[in-house]
This record gives sequence, C-alpha cells and structure tokens, in this order.
Amino acid sequence: MDFPGGKVAFTPEMSFISESPEERAHCYRVLDEDGQPLAHSSFIQVSKEVAVRMYTEMVTLQTMDNIFYEAQRQGRISFYVTSIGEEAINIASAAALRFDDLVFPQYREPGVLLWRGFTLQEFANQCFGNRDDYGKGRQMPIHYGSNKLNYFTVSSTIATQIPHAVGAAYSLKMDKKDACVVTYFGDGGTSEGDFHAAINFAAVREAPVIFICRNNGWAISTPTSDQFRSDGIVVRGQAYGVRSIRVDGNDALAMYSSVQAARVMAIGEQRPILIEALTYRAGHHSTSDDSTKYRPANEIEWWRTARDPVSRLRKWIESNGWWSEEAESELRSNVRKQLLHAIQVAEKVEKPPISDLFTDVYDVPPSNLREQEMVLRETIKRYPQEYPGDVPV
Repeated sequence: MDFPGGKVAFTPEMSFISESPEERAHCYRVLDEDGQPLAHSSFIQVSKEVAVRMYTEMVTLQTMDNIFYEAQRQGRISFYVTSIGEEAINIASAAALRFDDLVFPQYREPGVLLWRGFTLQEFANQCFGNRDDYGKGRQMPIHYGSNKLNYFTVSSTIATQIPHAVGAAYSLKMDKKDACVVTYFGDGGTSEGDFHAAINFAAVREAPVIFICRNNGWAISTPTSDQFRSDGIVVRGQAYGVRSIRVDGNDALAMYSSVQAARVMAIGEQRPILIEALTYRAGHHSTSDDSTKYRPANEIEWWRTARDPVSRLRKWIESNGWWSEEAESELRSNVRKQLLHAIQVAEKVEKPPISDLFTDVYDVPPSNLREQEMVLRETIKRYPQEYPGDVPV
C-alpha cells in the first residue's frame, strides 16, 4: 500500500524490529597491524609521492602535538589539544579531498590544515595568539581557521559545525559546483541534536556532504557505552537514509580510499555520505584532562604502540622501498628544528592591540562597545600590574 515515503508491504505476523543486528557492521581495512595489505583487499592505489607525503605529514603532526603539548606544560601557551592516535584520519582524508572542498572541523583535525599548506609558523602564531594570528588572539589555542585554505574556524561548542556544513553543501549544490563539503566530529558529537538535524536535512535535500565521525571511544570521560546502545555511528546513517561505511581509522590507506570514493559519490550523485572511522584517542582529551583517571594507563599505552597509525603506514612504505631509517631520522630532526624555531619566533611577536577586542563585528561600533572599551582602558591604566605588559594599549 502507498504511504507517505513509498510503498509498504503488509504482513499478518506481529514482528518487532530488533534493537540490534545479529552481527555488527563490518569495518573496512586495507593494512594489517604489520603494515601489510590484507589478501584480496580492495583499495585505491596510492603513488609513491602521495604515500611518502602522507607519512611525512603524519610524522609532522605527531611531532607538533608533542612539542606544543610540552609548551603548554611549560606555561608558554594556555591550552592545547593533541591528535595522537588519529593522525591517519587527519592526513589520509585530507589527501583524498580537493582544495575546493570546504572543511568544517571540530578541533582534532589540524592535520587537514597541515596538508593544505598551513605552515608551522602559522600554527605557532595561532597558539600564541600574537599579532600575526588570523584570529587576532581572540580564540583559544588550536582554534585554527583559514579563508584561503577553505578551512572554517574551529568552534569549541560541540557539533555546531555539522549543520553549517550541510548548509554550505546545499549552497554548492544550488550553484552546481564541482566540489563537496566535509565535516569532522567525534562520537560525542553524535549525541547532540545538531548531528541528527543536520544528517536528516542532508538526506532530504541530497546535499553533497561527507560526514566523518572520529569514533575514538570517548567523549572526554564519557565512554560510548554510556552514550548510545546502537552499533556505533554507522547504523545511524542508514536510519536517516544516508549511505554509510565503517572504516579502520588507524589505517591510512583505508581512510584514503573510503574518503576518495565518498567524494566521488557525494559530487557525482549529489548525496550525503557518512564515514565512521574507528580509532582511539591515545592522548588526553586536552591539557585540562588526565585520562588515566577514567581509563587504564596500560590500555592507552597499548593503543599508542600496537595500533599506532603512523608506524603502520611507515611499515608499508618501507616494504615498498620508499622509506629508510636515514630518511626517518632526517625528517624527525628537521621537523623538530622547524617547530622550535617557529615557537621562538611566535613568542617574540607582540600581541594584538586591545582595540582588536572590539572590532570585526560591526561596521560602526555601537555605543555600548565604545563604552566597554573606554572602561577597559581606564581599568588597565589604574591597575597595570594586573594585566600583561606585552599587550599594546
């Protein structure tokens, strides 16, 4: 019989749909733990140039995380979030996209920006909030953004970027652009209403958007077992009528292949695609967190070593004769030197002026903002010892 949405068959049997499938959705993988392709694996071939660049960028991201994390611990920056354990999701997905594709990140995707050409100096400027920071020091560290690289500025509030991404994708559809939108979020983001409203809108309006969920097992200290009873995130796509796939997020080749295939479908068929990337947050949620308070330290260490996505890709390129121990040592040494230099430069650049707190919203500042600026300046003048001396007044 015809019902809204299509024909439905009748049955004399009263049968409830099970709350869970008999078998969990399979996870697409190309490389095993030793970096060797699985037998009969289906994946998009990667050239030596792309593979080596993917690996070098993953090492750069890993090194950047370690050095900036230590800089925060030394009190040189106020906050930091690492992507340790999730480097493959960052870099491999970025490699599979095109420059015209718009990126709406959460806050654990700096590798996408790194792949697109954001320099180590630009990362350092943002984390130190100096005059050269594109956000003019008004954002927390790691809240990167770049107009020229089509990377929308990070927002701390969880999942707000997902509806924005769908709206942007619908705009590309209306303008008949040969591009798509990709948005990243964690498993915790799918517990927000923004995710459900966005994926439903994308399905109904057939927007060319790729949803990439980094299911790393934890929404800060909340495990997935306390968030939902469904088989992860991938089944939610089917519930909303969105083509979906579950991928090993620690396998760079699997991520590269799935995102590239998703892009072809999103643009060619004008449809949304959901990718659930299974991974593990091998670092603390942020520098404000101590994850050993809610999960075993040996579990974290096992994922850092046995399931490290960087080591897995290295084994694969080495087996192809594309990498060596000498190249490894040179890369890590050079990246470390470049990062330390970038930090030294960023620290010496003066901070944005106080006036930047009140600009870039209104063409002509309203009276209440002018009053606030005046009061702030008077307060700084009265209590100079309470304010940083390196901020131009």
